[in-house]
Amino acid sequence: MPKFIRANLEAAGFPPETLEVRVQDAFAALSQLAAAGRQFDLVLADPPYGEKNADRRSHSMAQRLLDDALLPRVIKPGGMLILGHARRDNVEIPPGWREVKALKHGDNMMRFLAPESVA
Repeated sequence: MPKFIRANLEAAGFPPETLEVRVQDAFAALSQLAAAGRQFDLVLADPPYGEKNADRRSHSMAQRLLDDALLPRVIKPGGMLILGHARRDNVEIPPGWREVKALKHGDNMMRFLAPESVA
């Protein structure tokens, strides 16, 4: 695990054994985790930023990830997804998700989302 992730984890007071970092295709990871019945309290996703698309629905990796039916299955009841994307990327929150908070900084967005139900 990269040193900065470990340092942030320790600074936040989380036990190191509670963190799982995957460096792989997000959709392959979702498939593997859902098939194994794995669930997490918190999922952080910061996919590559999409193009500016203010006039249409996003086709970005962030939107594709949010639209993936497996994503809510890997989040524990009461858990949360933190999704990063470009502010210029018109990401739509699909049914089944509730936006808890949104942070904006320059062209960056961090959305704190909770699944409304887990299928």
